[in-house]
Amino acid sequence: MTLERKIANLFNLTDENWMKHSNPISVWSRYSVLPIIVFSFWSRVWIGWWCLIPGVISMLWMFFNPILFNKPKSTKNWASKAVLGERVFLNRDKISIPTWHNTPLHGLLNAISSVGLLLAIWSTIYYSIWGAVLGVALAYIGKSWYLDRMVWLYEDMKDDNKTYKSWEY
Repeated sequence: MTLERKIANLFNLTDENWMKHSNPISVWSRYSVLPIIVFSFWSRVWIGWWCLIPGVISMLWMFFNPILFNKPKSTKNWASKAVLGERVFLNRDKISIPTWHNTPLHGLLNAISSVGLLLAIWSTIYYSIWGAVLGVALAYIGKSWYLDRMVWLYEDMKDDNKTYKSWEY
């Protein structure tokens, strides 16, 4: 079982929920999570323990967002294809992906995103605004580039597999 499949299971991404998550509103609204968490915990100086309320709400939003939206009217857009590509990628232990997609770049992009996340956390603890901005930017650059690679993977795989092709409408 791939690490990505384990994470998908944590978020309860069943077949139906994957399609809900492919709604572009779901994809784009998840980009709000990290800045809200950073700002929430940054505000602990001004509002004390009340900072936990927006922080916890944002964390809950991260977990429930993939299943709250309806299936999109169409999956012929970048955001939907990014999610469908992630689904293809996590299934690579069952259905092999083309060799040009079997690259360490995916791990590197996730590492960049993770370093950005860690920098944002550190900067929030120590009140470094530039560190927080850089951390969020790195996290989103790494994640967005990774998602763009997932779009490419999905585009390359959809015509060769009936299941993948059925996801597009």
